[in-house]
Amino acid sequence: MEPGSRGAAPGGVSVSAVLPAGGSGERLGGATPKQFCAVQGRPLVSYAVWAMERISWISDVIVVVSPEKIETMKTIIEKYGHKKVTVVEGGITRHRSIFNGLKVFAENEFSSHLLQRPEVVIIHDAVRPFVDEDIVSKVVMAAKEHGAAGAIRPLVSTVIASAADGCLDHSLERARYRASEMPQAFLFDTIYEAYQQCTDYDLDYGTECLHLVLKYCKTNAKLVEGTADLWKVTYKRDLYAAESIIKDNLSQQVCVITNVKGTLAQVGFLLPESLKSQIKVEAISLSLSKNDSHLQNIISGQCYNFVCVNDKRCAIQEIQELVDMLEKSNIPLLYPVVLISVHLDISENNSFSIGMEDLTMIKKYARETKKKNILFYGLLIQYK
Repeated sequence: MEPGSRGAAPGGVSVSAVLPAGGSGERLGGATPKQFCAVQGRPLVSYAVWAMERISWISDVIVVVSPEKIETMKTIIEKYGHKKVTVVEGGITRHRSIFNGLKVFAENEFSSHLLQRPEVVIIHDAVRPFVDEDIVSKVVMAAKEHGAAGAIRPLVSTVIASAADGCLDHSLERARYRASEMPQAFLFDTIYEAYQQCTDYDLDYGTECLHLVLKYCKTNAKLVEGTADLWKVTYKRDLYAAESIIKDNLSQQVCVITNVKGTLAQVGFLLPESLKSQIKVEAISLSLSKNDSHLQNIISGQCYNFVCVNDKRCAIQEIQELVDMLEKSNIPLLYPVVLISVHLDISENNSFSIGMEDLTMIKKYARETKKKNILFYGLLIQYK
């Protein structure tokens, strides 16, 4: 399902997301705020937006940025084909920015038109690019039941308090405490009421949304155990870690495109089934000439490995169409794309159905695509 369409949300509630992205990135160092730093050639904020946007049941994604970064964010949206995004001007603090993002659903002055008010709103940091649908679904379901919910992780280090003289005052029992992470989710009316009631001090110095709904709405948030990949990019070293994770993720997913019929369709089905135990597989049955939107969404999500299964004598044209789609998608090809064309040969004789002329054409095209950082391989399977 492509971004912009709506699937069934957990519990049947309407859901939208607000991503505060107005930070200055002081702890990262450098002139560029961390959310706009490039990772694998793509701004970090784009990964976080896509993580929300690809979830079909999230209706709208609100990205809140500082005034001077509004045009930059709009350029990112256009370049990477984000479909559900509304850009909002942020405030001088995190809480003020989140409040502005929520106002898009309730007050005309913050948007050219009011978006449909969701029953549940997700709040997620723009510098947390690694979040999957499972944890988002869990916090949404918990928020529907309890009014608020947030992901948590065990503390890595013991928390201590220092006395006025700089010596140890006391330490906290680490087993009793947890680190508050993102995503968090709230009944919209609850979190919006909390922001309407909170003081300027809360807006200027507060950091925890769960605390606001507890303080002003008497709502005890449900805490949901999160996964280890919910960490936040804070320092420069985190950018290198994020790049390493993204590269690893790219090598662990493949899109299998089948364009076969009859008995051969079973072979096309068995390939992705056999791969599922080892890597993440997206299987599509289509003709590339149809310009399928599902495939375009997979490409825009930065899938770098493709297997095309066909029974045509020479499928070089289909590979060319896929390469054209990759080039038009504007994804940065800093990491090699791997294309494997699997030809299923059903000829009765023992000779290969692909001749030397076809092989020469394939080799020539492989040399051309290699210059574009696209590695093209061919595989012939005789099926009897």
